[in-house]
Amino acid sequence: MKKFKKIATAMMAVSLGLFLTACSNSPVTSHSTGLWDGLIVYNFSRAIIWLSKAFDYNYGIGIILFTIIIRVIILPLMVYQTKNMKEMAELQPQLKALQKKYSSRDTDTMMKLQAEQKALYKENGVHPMASMLPMIVQLPVIFALYQAIWRTPELKTGHFLWLQLGSRDPYFILPILAALFTFFSSWLAMKSQPETNAMAMSMTFLMPVIIFFTALNVPSALSLYWVVTNAFQVGQTLVIQNPWKMKREREEKQKAKREHERAVEKAIRRAKKSHKKR
Repeated sequence: MKKFKKIATAMMAVSLGLFLTACSNSPVTSHSTGLWDGLIVYNFSRAIIWLSKAFDYNYGIGIILFTIIIRVIILPLMVYQTKNMKEMAELQPQLKALQKKYSSRDTDTMMKLQAEQKALYKENGVHPMASMLPMIVQLPVIFALYQAIWRTPELKTGHFLWLQLGSRDPYFILPILAALFTFFSSWLAMKSQPETNAMAMSMTFLMPVIIFFTALNVPSALSLYWVVTNAFQVGQTLVIQNPWKMKREREEKQKAKREHERAVEKAIRRAKKSHKKR
């Protein structure tokens, strides 16, 4: 499942530029209609402009505040995802045991394996697809943000620091920062797992490269969104999915388990000695 999630994320980033180039360029206004234009894109545009008002219509700050609000809104999903991933990690020994038990690749055996895995997930209250929820939610947000900026003249021509929000970053600073924060976010998430496989390691390094080259070809406002959201993700991971804290907790749990097993063994040996004396 982790492999599927990372591959899906990479495909999303690669396809983003292609999707966005096909979007409408007509301005979005209060007269725009439809669920997408009239309700989502237009209100994204109005929200950013409203947030910018307190800062003398600095639209870059408006985008930063808007991004933080979006991240706070989806934070419960991220907490749920983290809890689910932690519980999934705890199930890995049992999942591997099932895979070893049903190692044959014939159809009947594979169906039995899937049924056993499903029962194990249900018994422990976890869902293998839960880790995809935050990404599924964020995807339309990215598309709508791009549309709001590109189709709102004030935002498209607005400036923030050295940036014109509707144009690419001329100095590549935001693409570099977006790639760096993506790397740190992925690296921290990988470190929090009890085991690291080759796919997870390769995607940790590949995703920042994909994000970098994608950010080179989209408006700097979208790159700014990526920088803020991935910086937020780094801080969020350190708070709710701190890899060093999780490693310490796993070690303490394993230590307690070993001590319990030794205590049981000692009790059994004492019982046997007592029985022999009789």
